[in-house]
Amino acid sequence: MSDPDLVGRAVHVKVPATSANLGPGFDTLGLALARYDELDVEVLASGLEIEVHGVGEGEVPLDESHLVVRAMAHAFARHGRSLPPIRLVARNAIPHGRGLGSSGAAIVAGVMAAKGLLEPEVELSADDLLELATELEGHPDNVAPALFGGLTIAWTTPDGPRHKKLMVHRGVSPLVLVPEHEMSTALARSLQPQSVPHEDAVFNVSRSALLVAALIQSPELLLAATEDKLHQSYRAEAMPETDRLIRRLREAGHPAVVSGAGPSILVLASDPSERAEAVRLVEDVAESTWQALPLAVDFLGATVVRTTES
Repeated sequence: MSDPDLVGRAVHVKVPATSANLGPGFDTLGLALARYDELDVEVLASGLEIEVHGVGEGEVPLDESHLVVRAMAHAFARHGRSLPPIRLVARNAIPHGRGLGSSGAAIVAGVMAAKGLLEPEVELSADDLLELATELEGHPDNVAPALFGGLTIAWTTPDGPRHKKLMVHRGVSPLVLVPEHEMSTALARSLQPQSVPHEDAVFNVSRSALLVAALIQSPELLLAATEDKLHQSYRAEAMPETDRLIRRLREAGHPAVVSGAGPSILVLASDPSERAEAVRLVEDVAESTWQALPLAVDFLGATVVRTTES
């Protein structure tokens, strides 16, 4: 299939936000949330045109270094093809640098756009998509829920990354609290120690197992299940207000954790009224402005729809 055969082919892609770690499930557990980046991609005869609306407008690059374009090129190259000229229009709603998987969503968007443009001539399986996205992201805990939705457990094998998707109990009511400032994922990771005490590792193994049970079956256990000793305390110095608010929320009985690398906070409330109480608490004690996003769990994951045929 030559590039001229693709000209005029177009797709629409929709990708959810994600929250990784969820407390104890460091680099393993992730949750898809109903806030979305949406993109339209059309193959042109020549050139590269990029428009960005919403989050990142006027900030992200509008050339080949755009993360969606890089992800598309990566997927095309895997199948021995060069990325054709495209027009990309992005409408972004996922906050950048806040621990809600914006980079993972961009990567997934690019991989899904490539899938939509290449099929049916080239078939990309779920494992193919996860492998491509993980190669760019570096770890699968954000890209897995962005791709597949729901609660995902992600792990790596000698044959590549793998995932298991689970449906979340309908009583779980996520709340994301987003500050005005960003947090570098690289900085957050640099604060992690190379080793941790054996008892802390055992502690997190038990809480991670309990968290899966709490999210799919027993939301009343979420406060205990979201305890962590592997990463949040080490990163607290880089986001002191996040740490302070999480402590206050947990003291009040709310299952609050750092969302991804932070600085946003995820509260895994067991009902909407608890979510409202958490918002009021933060409004009362926060030193700066925090945006409250009551979000549903996204159960579908990333989607791609062919909008025109070449």
